[in-house]
Amino acid sequence: MGHLEGNTMTTFLLPVIIIVLFLLRQNLIVILGTATAYAYWAFGDGVISNIVVDAWDAANRDILLSIPLFILAGNIMSRGGMASRLIDLMKSLTAPIPGGLAIATILSCAAFAAVSGSGTVTLLAIGTLMYPALINAGYPKSFALGALCAAGTLGIVVPPSIPLILYGIMTQTSIGDLFIAGIGPALLLTVLMLGYAMMQNFSHRDSNWDLSYILKSLRNGIWALLMPIIILGGIYTGYFTATESAAVAVVYSIIVETFIHKEMKWDVLFDVISETTKLLGSLFPVLMIALSLNVFLTYEEVPQNLVAWMSQRINDPTTALLSINLFLLLIGCIIDIGSAILILAPMLGPIASSQGIDPVHFGIIMVMNLEIGYLTPPLGLNLIVAMGVFKEKFWTVCKATIPFLLIMLTGLMMVSFIPKIALFMVE
Repeated sequence: MGHLEGNTMTTFLLPVIIIVLFLLRQNLIVILGTATAYAYWAFGDGVISNIVVDAWDAANRDILLSIPLFILAGNIMSRGGMASRLIDLMKSLTAPIPGGLAIATILSCAAFAAVSGSGTVTLLAIGTLMYPALINAGYPKSFALGALCAAGTLGIVVPPSIPLILYGIMTQTSIGDLFIAGIGPALLLTVLMLGYAMMQNFSHRDSNWDLSYILKSLRNGIWALLMPIIILGGIYTGYFTATESAAVAVVYSIIVETFIHKEMKWDVLFDVISETTKLLGSLFPVLMIALSLNVFLTYEEVPQNLVAWMSQRINDPTTALLSINLFLLLIGCIIDIGSAILILAPMLGPIASSQGIDPVHFGIIMVMNLEIGYLTPPLGLNLIVAMGVFKEKFWTVCKATIPFLLIMLTGLMMVSFIPKIALFMVE
């Protein structure tokens, strides 16, 4: 492989190709394949077949095992009874509080997101149960739609988070540190949403506390709540790695759903495993190509070239943060979060580091930006899912999420410019 000779035009043609292919709505594997082939041809020795060798070497990492294992654990718990149990627990704890059912909705989403690790799954699991309950209790439809769509996105930043794992893999950042760093921003967003829910629904009081109901729901829901505590506690104490924590999550979810809750039969479990395997069959080829492109560009010093170019135009962290945030917010409107991380993290990470921004902190910023993309048209996934599940017009759902978008943007700015929110527990 030859070394990059500093042809700026050739270097910057790569992101142009990627953007054009995205605008043409090409499949992700086509985009990554084209970009990788161009990179090997333009920057290397012209032997495109080297992609296969580099892809295999890049994918030969233990940490990649955490992705299928966390996906499997999330699917098991989504098909089980954890969602309804968490909802009952949150309803019992918030019953006499003003806007209690609204608060229970957001807390249920946050808790289930920490269990499933998926924003869309959280919206489906909690939304199908809570949306009719909120409407029947007299809560405004716009609030119910907005709260479920927004709180459903908490799964993106709440550990275990697949986007955080992808970022860690693509930038060689500690996934354990990323998981720990996600706790503060997740709590911040949850608190901001809870405050808004209480203010908007202060006149709603559902009932009084019932100690027997609280104890019963706590007994039923405690196993679901323990899962993120066990995973994060194990990683934080060094008892097991991020990859090992994924295996723990799978074993724990199987034990809870099949032996304790007894709500998942073995044939259903095998169906979940089969569906997850099919999903991974389409995910891993894309991931291997993305990793090979990342390795190649790093070797040929393309990110360093971009950093040098950006450094001539941006010379302070504040401007860099504002510019990157704006860019990622726009990207989140048109590109799904996984694709954006696979393609952009290796390029933006070095730029952020050159401005003195901690890689762990930047990972949280990137994921939070792209998290907002779930609520912004035209490709906001939670908007589309909510439209179908709740049988509402697309623009009705979009309008309902506006207050929560403002809340999430506020949280994003706080995390961006107050690094301690994310890094206070990271060594």
